[in-house]
Amino acid sequence: MSRPSIKNEEQYEALKEQGYSKEKAARIANTKNAGEKGGKASSYEDWTKQELYDRAKEVDIDGRSNMNKDELIKALRNN
Repeated sequence: MSRPSIKNEEQYEALKEQGYSKEKAARIANTKNAGEKGGKASSYEDWTKQELYDRAKEVDIDGRSNMNKDELIKALRNN
């Protein structure tokens, strides 16, 4: 069985070494701009519900379409 394509292989391997499951490591390593350093991120509370939903979709959070803004924030923080 072949493994799906990983956008950032180095990050994927590092996450697995840190104890992340293969699934979670792949989700993180495949997010947009995976492994790139950035500036300060704004607090999720400053994001719109649509922005939160789009981010939840990127990281494949189940049930996101039925979540309100607070639930999306909690799910993203616990993912």
